[in-house]
Amino acid sequence: MTKKHFFLFILILIYAQVVFSQEQTKLIKNPPINVEALVSNRGIAFQQMANKKMQSLPRLGFFNVINFVGEWDTPIANDLMTQGNITFQIIKGLDIMAGFHLTSVTGFRPTTGLMYSYAKPDFTFVVNPRFDLMKNGIFETFSLIEYRPKINDIWGIYSRLQGVYGHTLNDNTHARSYVVARIGLSYREFNFGLGTNLDWYGPTKANINSFGGFLAVALF
Repeated sequence: MTKKHFFLFILILIYAQVVFSQEQTKLIKNPPINVEALVSNRGIAFQQMANKKMQSLPRLGFFNVINFVGEWDTPIANDLMTQGNITFQIIKGLDIMAGFHLTSVTGFRPTTGLMYSYAKPDFTFVVNPRFDLMKNGIFETFSLIEYRPKINDIWGIYSRLQGVYGHTLNDNTHARSYVVARIGLSYREFNFGLGTNLDWYGPTKANINSFGGFLAVALF
């Protein structure tokens, strides 16, 4: 698929939402933007995640993730990923998405996929398979489980398990994978505690593990 066809596909998604959207009688309740930093033996791992719906076109939205690791022993961020996607709700909880995926290794790639999400006040589950729209593309699945039981009105327990597995299709080799685990407390919009990032890179699955403390905030 050429970039011209790719961006035409995105425009069709937007047009479909404009045609089929109905008048809104109440505002969409969007989840917050989540920002987190893990300070570890390796360095500082940063993550920002946003999943928003448009108020006037409620089936249309934007999904964005930014990840990078700043290592203590190098000024260059060798582990950097950002993605941005237009999302279109098929049914409640299930979206089709199209956008871009950019890393410090693979560069810019157009991508498409699906995203399923289920959320309650104390529980969130997300699974997001996607693939690159180009030769020698990567098929990748992102998943997240978060559990946040309350202790009282302002304090709670915070836990999260998050993972990615990416596979290069033409070469039939491992591309990138990780497991993220967090356990701690929540206070109002803040989460903090202990965390680990377990990372594997490339066909040889070179492994780097990080252990430390994290601080996260939900930006409403």
